[in-house]
Amino acid sequence: MAFSIKEVLSGDIRAAARLMRDLDDEIPAAHRALKKLYKHTGRAFILGITGAPGAGKSTLVDGIADLLRKQGKSVGIVCIDPTSPFTGGAILGDRIRMQKHALDEEVFIRSLATRGHLGGLSKSTIDIVNVMDAMGKDVVIIETVGVGQDEVEIVKVAHTNLVVVVPGMGDDIQAIKAGIHEIADVFVVNKSDREGADKARRELETMVSMNEYGKGEWIPPVLPAVATTGTGLPELLDTIDRHKEFIFREENLARYRSGKARVELLEILKKKLVEKAMEDLDRSNLLEPLLARIASKEEDPYSIVEKLVDHRFATHLLESMRNGKGKSKGKGKGR
Repeated sequence: MAFSIKEVLSGDIRAAARLMRDLDDEIPAAHRALKKLYKHTGRAFILGITGAPGAGKSTLVDGIADLLRKQGKSVGIVCIDPTSPFTGGAILGDRIRMQKHALDEEVFIRSLATRGHLGGLSKSTIDIVNVMDAMGKDVVIIETVGVGQDEVEIVKVAHTNLVVVVPGMGDDIQAIKAGIHEIADVFVVNKSDREGADKARRELETMVSMNEYGKGEWIPPVLPAVATTGTGLPELLDTIDRHKEFIFREENLARYRSGKARVELLEILKKKLVEKAMEDLDRSNLLEPLLARIASKEEDPYSIVEKLVDHRFATHLLESMRNGKGKSKGKGKGR
């Protein structure tokens, strides 16, 4: 192991960086280290920022980080970048866009590639956030790869979620799509010095007003901002602080922690179950025959998966597959 738990807990940047790299590469030793670190998590405030490509998310993150540093807070930034479906490579451009924080030891920037993982996050996002939390960062900002109707996983991880829209790009309509407006704790109309900013803001406010909110529930505000000049960012940070106070109320915090624990458990469980299933199929040399049966329409994938996940049928499936092979061989010999 190229790092120690004590080094990470003391905030050692190199040790934390090595651990994050190994977690992203799914090195077993890194996951064993994370088990020991987990009890030291839960102290950082997690801010999620999502929005369509070109909405100015990175510039907004840069500006918010700047204000947080002026308040004396240490900041961790997790930037998710899209991955090529052909090569698996990614241009981790956020490191380039946030160069002014590169020499600040109290700002840790980590770029992650999605590697085909859907939902706007990388599959190791939660692990990386936990490491930043354990190493003592006061605030961890997560910037997603972009936003579509299914890319709403950020709501599972962050305390406060910002949805960034831009006038004139159809983002106000994008925000109305199912799954998007539900995740916003705060709407930010970035580049609000552009024509159409007031219209975008009014439409978002109308959309919010159409939702039904119970007594004491948080109603998402719609705030204008110009991230490139810093206009509106102090007001945005004040609103984030107000939502933090709201979410950290005893009754709300317990619900958040329970929800986050559920997400962490299910994400790890899904990953491990798929890995175990693939190992079993490879070891039994059944993967290719099963794929062949699906391709030839002999059997549908739904039935096969149902049998695979049901332990009572797993043995039966293996036996029937092997018996099927034996029968076909026997028929061949008879001919």
